Amino acid sequence: MSNLAWDEVIGMALKEYKSGQAFNGVIGRTFDVSEPAWPSPLRAKEGAANVLFIVLDDTGFGHLQCYGSPINTPNINALAKEGLRYTNMHTTALCSPSRSCFINGRNHHSNGMSCITEGSIGFPGGNGIIPFENGFISEILLEQGYNTYAIGKWHLTPTEQTSAAGPYSRWPLGRGFERYYGFLGGDTHQYYPELVRDNMQVEPEATPEEGYHLTPDLVEKAKAMIADAKQVAPQKPFFMYFCPGAQHAPHHVPREWADKYAGKFDKGWDHYREETFKRQKELGVIPENTVMSRHDPDVQDWDSLSADERKLYARMMEVFAGFLEHTDHYIGELIQFLKEIGEYDNTLIMLVSDNGSSAEGGPTGSVNENKFFNNVPDNLEQNLKALEDIGGPKYFNHFPWGWTHAGNTPYRRWKRETYRGGVSDPFIISWPNGIKAKGEVRTQFCHGIDMVPTVLDCLGVEPPATIRGVTQAPIEGFSLKNTFEDAAARGLHQTQYFEMFGHRSLYHDGWRAVCPWPGTSFVESGRGFGDPIDHDKLNELDAEGWELYDLTNDAAETVNLADKEKAKLIEMIGMWYAEAGKYNVLPIDSRGTLRLGLERPQIAVARTKYVYYPGTQVVPSSAGPRLLNVAHSVSVHATIPEDGAQGALFSIGGNDGGFCLYIKDGKLTYGYNYVADQRFVIRSDGAVPAGDHVLSFEFEPTGKPDLAKGKGAPGTVKLLVDGEPVGGGDLPVTVPIQYGLAAGLVVGCDNGAPVMLEDEYLPPFNFTGTIHKALVDITGESLEDKEEMIAAYLKAAMARQ
Repeated sequence: MSNLAWDEVIGMALKEYKSGQAFNGVIGRTFDVSEPAWPSPLRAKEGAANVLFIVLDDTGFGHLQCYGSPINTPNINALAKEGLRYTNMHTTALCSPSRSCFINGRNHHSNGMSCITEGSIGFPGGNGIIPFENGFISEILLEQGYNTYAIGKWHLTPTEQTSAAGPYSRWPLGRGFERYYGFLGGDTHQYYPELVRDNMQVEPEATPEEGYHLTPDLVEKAKAMIADAKQVAPQKPFFMYFCPGAQHAPHHVPREWADKYAGKFDKGWDHYREETFKRQKELGVIPENTVMSRHDPDVQDWDSLSADERKLYARMMEVFAGFLEHTDHYIGELIQFLKEIGEYDNTLIMLVSDNGSSAEGGPTGSVNENKFFNNVPDNLEQNLKALEDIGGPKYFNHFPWGWTHAGNTPYRRWKRETYRGGVSDPFIISWPNGIKAKGEVRTQFCHGIDMVPTVLDCLGVEPPATIRGVTQAPIEGFSLKNTFEDAAARGLHQTQYFEMFGHRSLYHDGWRAVCPWPGTSFVESGRGFGDPIDHDKLNELDAEGWELYDLTNDAAETVNLADKEKAKLIEMIGMWYAEAGKYNVLPIDSRGTLRLGLERPQIAVARTKYVYYPGTQVVPSSAGPRLLNVAHSVSVHATIPEDGAQGALFSIGGNDGGFCLYIKDGKLTYGYNYVADQRFVIRSDGAVPAGDHVLSFEFEPTGKPDLAKGKGAPGTVKLLVDGEPVGGGDLPVTVPIQYGLAAGLVVGCDNGAPVMLEDEYLPPFNFTGTIHKALVDITGESLEDKEEMIAAYLKAAMARQ
């Protein structure tokens, strides 16, 4: 039997016929003179390899130990030792855009992903809606008889479509994955994640106090998914898209992992760069003639910092390093599981990061990354007070620019910019059964769009002409299979454009042209992230703003040849515009965080009143009412038992920004979290009596917001019971652009990372009375002046009990 083909072995027991073929049995007048035949189940080719993508977040070229870092990553090192390290892999400089390339082999603008989904704009190259014409590898392999699993970060669904109202067609299960467990947004709290299982929100199975952390949870779910199917159909291959939240902020890790690195970074970021650069040359992951890029002008001089600053920044890096080693450990557990079940050797593994190290912590680091997205400057004194708790569940922390730059050694700049520091990433391929070369380095240029065509080439699968009846667009990447056994093979990918927030570049045959925006650095240009490029400015940049680098002699982009090689530069600029026209890159939009606040089409019709219910799924902020910088009110119809009640009535956001209406010590209370920089508490004068009541707050702006300076509209808050005022106070400043990065709107609790600190309450702070429903009103009408409206609302709410 061992010499028989797989189909013959299966067919020995039962006669089958393939889809599209005629029934090949015999149909007689009765069963005894008939012969059955069955439609063949969809089966993969005999011996088909499993495929595992491991996608790290915000991990720079100089972060992994096998790329020269001092951070211990033994399990990733082992993958590199058993496979190939690519040193010329490129991404888009931002997460969602890169991930769209990884998963379907098309450029990010072809995918409508000029930015993260929260920054979408109303143009084909940036609307955040990946066309069904651009099929995912999960959809392709599903039709080849594979099990398909997605684990962890998704961030590929339009943010307005991530609520329970859907549509679900662009959630993981709508794009070819049979099972999903993870979070839909760009980042999440590692101790209090916003989890989705398949198409349903779920809560973590434990608390931080019980030892919960997202990464080991994701690995356990990944192992279980594989085991579930393999124990039933051992020969059936799988494709797994495994994307932990690491190394994106918040940098969360149990303290013992961070403490492993105590004192390791006390010499500062320049020392890290110098030592990493030496190791990179020793390892052969950069050319011997590479000159390290300069100390970035936007990065502080370590020696000029105060002792307190050095202590704080060193600890922030210790936490990041511990987080990375912790992630590596659990990746190792997943790999070991594949070995234990005999699947490792026949698993094609690709490990990659989605962009360079992140600068979202600002020049001084932050204990709340959401400050960056709201243009709120950080406060050193506040950060120092948080020193002992960085890495724990209390903060949403991120390290400063100095460590960002160090993580991208030897390259210049960082995430969001298309210098090599933003787009050059580690990339490892391991496949023991398919790649004879072990532990070698490959230098051919490649890009995220090359992963899918490489997999299809290795599996012998042709890109389908249609998927579920939709004609497919051509895959835009190139296979790397020809480089597996031949280090000198000519790379097939010779030209690649880059664009992110107006920062542009082009690679072609060993040359790189770069047009940096807002400039070579913030200090030198006098501009900041998000400064706009208008038509005249674009003309000026095309005339004078482009730089040119010969990567053969200058891998780190240190010698600008624009003046010496003008003909080459003009050629490269022309090529960039040709590529831009081909892949829907225009219009250029450099508005940065301001793009997060743009209005976008909603599934629901526009309205000024919203009704919400307890016991329902969290409503993402993008699918809820826009409450920032406008007059609004929230009214909750609740029943208070005779012995009183406490708990959250209505909350939005999380520990990085938001508000909560709740009852504590019998009093109606409004708690407001201004990006963890300040918190305000406003309480009623007396206790809320027992019985049915409408409990409300009303916010009225008293000034205008200043978005550029991180200040939302100030205002007054009035507390009301059944339309009668019971207390009030002022909010001198509010969140300007967005509440918490991940948490949404919920009635009856404040689950996850809570809006307020533990001296007010602990999550989930479930309401102990009965909530019937909540009304959010953005008409601006005063509740106090609308007694009839309150009475009618209360009457209607009680009638529907």
